[in-house]
Amino acid sequence: MSELDEAWALALAEAEQRARVAGRNEVAEYLALRNSNDLLRKIGIEWLIMTFTSLAAQANRVGASIQSYSADGHRFAVGNATMVGSLLTLRYGVRTLSIEAGWPRTPRDGFVRGGGLACANIKHLGIKSANEELLLIRSQSGKPCWVVLEKPGRSAEIHEATARNHIAILLDEP
Repeated sequence: MSELDEAWALALAEAEQRARVAGRNEVAEYLALRNSNDLLRKIGIEWLIMTFTSLAAQANRVGASIQSYSADGHRFAVGNATMVGSLLTLRYGVRTLSIEAGWPRTPRDGFVRGGGLACANIKHLGIKSANEELLLIRSQSGKPCWVVLEKPGRSAEIHEATARNHIAILLDEP
């Protein structure tokens, strides 16, 4: 978590406390939900990026030579909205796999459609059919859960196996 993110979390917690003391329960509940959602977003995005990073490292340990680059503060479009978050780029020879994940930070950025907490894209340079759009949701158990948006109204939960398949595509493995 960056210093700015820590300062933001602290400011939200202080604002929530002030609202509770002032008897403004609706504001306090909103701020508590906001804080909870921000935590779920950070956990979900960290899991996604770390899963791909770990799988690339495993492939490298057996000789793959995947180069990885990461960036925070990455901005990308999803529909008419702008997401702000993390970018992980994995390169293997001429092949490139990009994983970008984030959420809108300001009202001007728009909003996450479909009631999600965050969005992500998994993109294979030159292999559009392998690309996937992801939505981070709160599962029924309250945990963050990434789902692949397949067709309107349909989605499938992703797991480490999904990421393994993307690494296999990157490595051009059958």
